[in-house]
Amino acid sequence: MQIVPTSVEKVIEELGKLPGVGPRTAERLAFHLLKNDPSRSAALGAAVDGLHAGVRSCRQCYNFAEAQLCAVCSAPDREQHVIAIVEEPFDVVAIEKTGLFKGLYHVLGGVISPIDGVGPDRLEIASLVRRAQEGGITEIILATNPSLEGESTAMYIRQQLEPTGITLTRLARGLPVGGDLEYADQITLGRALQGRQTF
Repeated sequence: MQIVPTSVEKVIEELGKLPGVGPRTAERLAFHLLKNDPSRSAALGAAVDGLHAGVRSCRQCYNFAEAQLCAVCSAPDREQHVIAIVEEPFDVVAIEKTGLFKGLYHVLGGVISPIDGVGPDRLEIASLVRRAQEGGITEIILATNPSLEGESTAMYIRQQLEPTGITLTRLARGLPVGGDLEYADQITLGRALQGRQTF
């Protein structure tokens, strides 16, 4: 006997495919949508329908954009000579939330991962090299994640960009605020020691 209507089951199934949404959360969300005003569900559906139609890739940095250039690339007050290289568009959002970085970005679209069949040719590395060769850039910040794939991608990019003579920097690594030394892994603790600053 089917207790939940098929239409609700389909919504639960689709919501459950989203990252970080487990079966119970998917159920709660589906029932919340069902209990509320149908116009709210319609607004959500319309927003999701328009998601792919209204969003494209920035022609300069490959971040999400609604026009030819994203909001960062088209902002006149950004520092044009500094570029932070990130893996995905949500990394741009994370850095922008700090309010500390005023340069531009370059979104790779992932990391080099031979196990997953992702080589350098499937990422926006060639376009990054072209961008660096055009001139005007004084620093490139390698802001890939501190994973094995992120580190190998950063190393590959460094090799590709070394002939340009542009200063290459890497995000500092260390202990998170609120973290305990006893729980830190050796690599993180070692990098925290190497990157120590005057107090």
